[in-house]
Amino acid sequence: MPTVSLPDDPSLEHLRHQARALHRAVRAGDAEALARVHRSYGTVGESFPLATAQLVVAREYGFASWAKLRQHLDVIDRYRWPRRTGQPVGGSPSDEFCRLACLTYSPEDDPARWAAAVLPAEPDIWAAAAAGDADRVAQLLASDRSLARREGGPHLWEPLCYLAYARVSQRDPLRTARILLAAGGNPDTGYLWGGLTTPFTLLTGAFGEGEQGPVRQPRHPQSLELAELLLRAGAEPNDGQALYNRMFGVDDSHLRLLFRYGLGRGEGGPWRARLSLQSPVELVQGQLLWAVSHNQQARVQLLVENGVEFPDGVVRLALLNGNNDIAAYLKSAGAPAPALDPVSEFVAAVLGGGEADPSMADQARAARPGLVVWAAANGRLDAVRRLVELGFDVNALGRGDTPIEQPWSTALHHAAADGNRPLVLLLLELGADPSIHDARFDATPAGWAEHEGHPELIELLTP
Repeated sequence: MPTVSLPDDPSLEHLRHQARALHRAVRAGDAEALARVHRSYGTVGESFPLATAQLVVAREYGFASWAKLRQHLDVIDRYRWPRRTGQPVGGSPSDEFCRLACLTYSPEDDPARWAAAVLPAEPDIWAAAAAGDADRVAQLLASDRSLARREGGPHLWEPLCYLAYARVSQRDPLRTARILLAAGGNPDTGYLWGGLTTPFTLLTGAFGEGEQGPVRQPRHPQSLELAELLLRAGAEPNDGQALYNRMFGVDDSHLRLLFRYGLGRGEGGPWRARLSLQSPVELVQGQLLWAVSHNQQARVQLLVENGVEFPDGVVRLALLNGNNDIAAYLKSAGAPAPALDPVSEFVAAVLGGGEADPSMADQARAARPGLVVWAAANGRLDAVRRLVELGFDVNALGRGDTPIEQPWSTALHHAAADGNRPLVLLLLELGADPSIHDARFDATPAGWAEHEGHPELIELLTP
């Protein structure tokens, strides 16, 4: 098991530097370095070669050897997007069409950019795939079938990637996809966005959505049909990035389709064989935990009915988020009921609308200083009022996306982003300060309202 997490987009040279630094520190008799070696390797003799330092670093990151760590980095370099070795900017009309036409999960994603894409008269295979031009794709493949798997265009993607990530009006994407697959196109092709290890696959592109929402990161226009076509062709259903991108909304059509094709079962497919990814069981358990903490009752039931195993503490999680109906359902389905400590009972009561023991407020505030942010992000007006009455800071920084303590933004930021005018008014009445900037984007609540398309709140939130 790793004792430290491998950095995002890891650099081999940085890891070599770590090994060399450990080697020098051990040779100098540094006590902390010697302790690291003892934990991961064993007793240090008179000789301590650099290769042993490399082994220690590899084991700390969870790899059996330096060679295994190198192999992991080689996979990241092979599939990373953009490529480290220099990515073509794309000067041809086909390249420009692909660059404008495709969802890239970057700040540039916007309907206005896709609308500006103009298909050239004789597109190459990548632009033809993005346009869903089945006749042109068939014509090009008739001359060279290897084009079905060839990387190219401005992103160095295979043609099916351009098809799945395009957000322009496509002529016949399903027929185009069938032609590419019949010619040998890979239903599991994809890339590693920014060197992160969860792959952005064809299913990820078809299902769409994500942190920036369904307007800037929409689904493919024929999302379910394209996804099922890919699944029938052998695409791996245990797709962590696709699940993550769609978990923010309440529509479960993607889950129902993926369960039909093996979600939560099997070994995890070719990407898991290449990289250290979650198992299928862990993936669906993560979906259950998210649904429980975010009060997604229909999704909880769907996951349980499809045999997802109960993670430890799942009922406790439901109670601590005030989701009493979900807690009752989970217990009826066989999940063990927990015993709550006094602070947890206080949190569960406040968020769930029960009677909270005021004598526990100080301890609860020390343990969960940002609880008012979580209550606001979940639209629990009564809980917000009660927490402030019990001494919780209405201007505390916390997280609204998941129930952990991290000083990111205020309750007012989340009310503004959600366009929740009644909650905005309540928070202002309770003393919320609209001039506070959040810790991630350095923006005020008015800025959040503007970004999320709620101009009617800007004047209200402008000091």
